[in-house]
Amino acid sequence: MRRKAGNVGKKKNARDERIRARLQEEIPPVQPDDAITEAGRKVLRGEFARMLSHEAGSRTGENIEDVHQMRVAIRQMRSGLALLEDYFEPGVARAWRKDLRRIMRALGPVRDLDVMIHDLNAFDAPLNEVQAAALRDVLDSLDQRRMVARQNLIDLLDSKFYRRFVKGYADFLTTPGAGVRSRDRNSVVPYQVRHVLPPLIYQHVAAVRAYEPVLDGAEPATMHALRIEFKRLRYVVALFADVLGKDAAGFINELKNIQDLLGRMNDIEVARQSLVDLMDDLDGDQNAVLWVYIEALESEKPGLYEKFPAVWQRFNSKAIQRKLAVAVAAL
Repeated sequence: MRRKAGNVGKKKNARDERIRARLQEEIPPVQPDDAITEAGRKVLRGEFARMLSHEAGSRTGENIEDVHQMRVAIRQMRSGLALLEDYFEPGVARAWRKDLRRIMRALGPVRDLDVMIHDLNAFDAPLNEVQAAALRDVLDSLDQRRMVARQNLIDLLDSKFYRRFVKGYADFLTTPGAGVRSRDRNSVVPYQVRHVLPPLIYQHVAAVRAYEPVLDGAEPATMHALRIEFKRLRYVVALFADVLGKDAAGFINELKNIQDLLGRMNDIEVARQSLVDLMDDLDGDQNAVLWVYIEALESEKPGLYEKFPAVWQRFNSKAIQRKLAVAVAAL
């Protein structure tokens, strides 16, 4: 007999509470002279606890922020593991990233539909009676799809794969030295946070600033690629913000501002394509009301692109780059 999701959820919540408590036990703050692997283990433990804290809400769907926050925590962990990959034995970090990607893929359809339904509900353009009825039908159709996507997510969260992952990943994050690549103690190589983090950060800054020559008249795909580079930069600074200087918070806020602008540009492109794809399964009135919505989205684009040069110039200004330099100098 199939177990009810609610009962499974209660048992998992109790188990996850124990694991979260274990993850948060006696976690000293990251120090500049920590080995980068052990510093990474500390910050990943916090992100893993955050991911688990939003699992119950992701199951119920009562608050769409739970799926979003669960995805954010996974992105942070995948980014952190990618940064640390060379410091662990071959395949160790990659295996955990692969497992996290599998969970992310189950969360993705739910999040996409959450956003689409939320935005369509918030659409306040004047609609006639036929259009309003068609929009309600579209929302009902999307809600049905979301129910299917959420059940797929619940099935994964109830799977043996997920149970093994939670236990194994918790063990990995709470066992100092686990999976760490051995190094010759007689060799002099950078391995502490203060040695490794500054070049890592500035590699990501360079990846962002390399877009300068191609931004004039850039296509949406280029702006999306830039958004991804900004996201990577923000993750590496945010993951280790506690060990950086106080100016790190100001720099992260600047990253958030430009990332939000690029994110809205990307949201419009993604929403347009998703809605056009959806039209194959809808009737004429439903398609017509979606085109009204798409046109409203498209009308936002010129204003977003007009704002971008000033935001980009501010990010590259000496004042903002100095915030990062001062933060890194604290190491």
